[in-house]
Amino acid sequence: MGRQVLLFISVLSLSSALGQVSYSIPEEMAKGSLVGNIAQDLGLDVKRLKSRNARVYSGENKEYIELNRERGVLLVKERIDREALCGQTTPCALHFQIILDNPIEFYSITVEITDVNDNPPAFEKGEIKFKISESAVSGSKFDLERAMDLDVGMNGLQNYMLKPTDNFVLTLHSQADGSKNIEMVLQKPLDREKDEHISLVLTAVDGGEPQMSGAMQILITVLDANDNPPVFTQPVYKATVAENSPKGTVVTRVSASDADHGSHGRITYSIRNTLDDVRHIFEVNEESGEVRLIGNIDYEKARNYQINLRASDDGGLADSCKVIVDVTDVNDNKPLINVMSKSNMISEDVKINTVVTIINIQDPDAGENGKVQCVINENIPFTLISTSNKFYSLVTDSDLDRERDSEYNISVTCSDEGVSSLSSSVTLTLQISDVNDNAPVFERSSYEAYIVENNTPGLSVFTVKARDADWNQNARVSYILEDSSVNGVPVSSYVSVSADSGVIHAVRSFDYEQIKDFQFRVKAQDGGSPPLSSNVTVKIMIQDQNDNAPQVLYPVQTGGSLVAEMVPRSADVGYLVTKVVAVDVDSGQNAWLSYKLQKATDRALFEVGLQNGEIRTIRQVTDKDAVKQRLTVVVEDNGQPSRSATVNVNVAVADSFPEVLSEFTDFTHDKEYNDNLTFYLVLALAVVSFLFITCLVVIISVKIYRWRQSRILYHSNLPVIPYYPPRYSDTLGTGTLQHVYNYEVCRTTDSRKSDCKFGTVGSQNVLIMDPSSTGTMQRIQSEKSILDEPDSPIEVRML
Repeated sequence: MGRQVLLFISVLSLSSALGQVSYSIPEEMAKGSLVGNIAQDLGLDVKRLKSRNARVYSGENKEYIELNRERGVLLVKERIDREALCGQTTPCALHFQIILDNPIEFYSITVEITDVNDNPPAFEKGEIKFKISESAVSGSKFDLERAMDLDVGMNGLQNYMLKPTDNFVLTLHSQADGSKNIEMVLQKPLDREKDEHISLVLTAVDGGEPQMSGAMQILITVLDANDNPPVFTQPVYKATVAENSPKGTVVTRVSASDADHGSHGRITYSIRNTLDDVRHIFEVNEESGEVRLIGNIDYEKARNYQINLRASDDGGLADSCKVIVDVTDVNDNKPLINVMSKSNMISEDVKINTVVTIINIQDPDAGENGKVQCVINENIPFTLISTSNKFYSLVTDSDLDRERDSEYNISVTCSDEGVSSLSSSVTLTLQISDVNDNAPVFERSSYEAYIVENNTPGLSVFTVKARDADWNQNARVSYILEDSSVNGVPVSSYVSVSADSGVIHAVRSFDYEQIKDFQFRVKAQDGGSPPLSSNVTVKIMIQDQNDNAPQVLYPVQTGGSLVAEMVPRSADVGYLVTKVVAVDVDSGQNAWLSYKLQKATDRALFEVGLQNGEIRTIRQVTDKDAVKQRLTVVVEDNGQPSRSATVNVNVAVADSFPEVLSEFTDFTHDKEYNDNLTFYLVLALAVVSFLFITCLVVIISVKIYRWRQSRILYHSNLPVIPYYPPRYSDTLGTGTLQHVYNYEVCRTTDSRKSDCKFGTVGSQNVLIMDPSSTGTMQRIQSEKSILDEPDSPIEVRML
């Protein structure tokens, strides 16, 4: 049997497309029979059907048609019996949808089921009996039960035949609903005495190919005369009853009258419906004609009923009428919500108007009772749009943000407009999948950390922490040390960063005296694709430790020369002898220096300033005081624990150099050669002899020149010239000397008549004596004095 295809497609403005395709197939097709090529008819690629999970959705109805995604065709899945599916309703059709995902689309499919002649006409009873009086006049009518044919159209019941036709003929009356009432009409009077029993055959035939038929036997018993048949007061009765009315409800009352008396005038009422279910729903009281409910009526199953009633007397005469019962709808059905296709998870970066799910609403009630409105809960980024009759699409109407809401419970509530209104609801749970749209954010805009110098390499300094509002892999933060340099050295040689924890470790041991602080940048990068990152500046400040002892800058401790400070015997109380200058490369309180007099030849003569290191007299110098004075000064810092340094200061209490010379020669001699006196005496004699011979030669060659120059300088009274080294600065509280005074001393070639001039600047004089030397007197600076003598045993330097 050929198939007819009707295709029409309409496209929605949403991301889901709605199309409709219609097919026509006969009933009773074998399983697996081809219904239609849905892929071709919809213009879809067969591969799309498979990749997008195409499927058939038929709601609560049985699924008779299936989709073969490999071929893109619709096939018969179950045996289709049009009569069981639709009864007498025409046309008979199956309605379902084809659903596709990603994006969600659906197409409405209608498959019309055409009838085949597979059911013969049939009577409810195989035989029927009549009692007819022989006095019945010609033209008397007798109602006969109709045959039923489950097929429709030409395959349905078409005609009746009555055989034999000696006494009766068949009359058909068409009804408004298309059915035919059958009457057997007496055309020839009966004669009881000739034929007391008459047998007739009523045959019903359909119009199908091949033609099918059904028969019923009519048995007639001829009675004595009954002149008047019953007559109903009206041929058609109409009644209305609400669905779900309780059993026993009176629908209507019919009435018939008979002019005869006695048994021929006694009327009995009965229902003539045979093949439908009227007899299971209604009953008629045989005596009163009252029609009552004995079953349940449902508007959604049948909206009206036709009851064929018969009124007969005991004489065998009868009349018939129809009762049309209209069923009124009651709002007794809640809307049925069917989720046709849905996504349990949706990405947070989907566009507005993306279809999340499609919902089909069914309410079998009629009129206002069947009109349904659906709403969803408020304050969510979704809206419900009616796409067509009974279909809604749930779409996004604003941007989604998983970090704000990772899950939505969407309640869809559908209510009809009946009185009272009925409603139903369904909750859809929708997960929002994460997109890497948030960069890691550090807890602070910048970091500062402190570490004590001399730390152990690998020490944990502190931790940077960044948080990412995304989820899972997109929120997994890794920490990276950005490339940079500190004083030309890569920062990676100073610190390292743990990629997982953000812990910053010191790679080396720091020295505050070399580097006091440095900064670098740490990048926090998430694990998304593509990754997002942010960075922060970290400043590391090195804290000082008291790891350096004070260093004495003045007086300078030399191995071969003796530095002595000279104090005149006329010095008053508070006379500044010298100043001990020391520095500490540490900082803060670790560099705060204090000065103490540890040992002294005469502790009652000198004192040391605690803060400035100045050595002053604390009483008047007398002639009894020894020329040689030796002081030991301790310089101590303020660290914990404190560190210190000591310095020996030699002081000469004298008014002239000759007086100092002899004392300090013995002093230094005792000091330096105390361990092996004989060895040094022999060595000194050899050196002096060698120098004497050498100097004698030189003196003879330049004697005249030297003599003239020395005489000029001897009479010039040259002033003492101070010299200031550039690097010393006074820190006052730390005791650092502001500057050092250097003095130049002039004398004659005859050392016994030499004279020294001492400048008064800073009240400080320095004598550096080398008793082991027989060379010339020299300045500490590179230039040589024109007054230096090769035989001088004394070297004077003012520092």
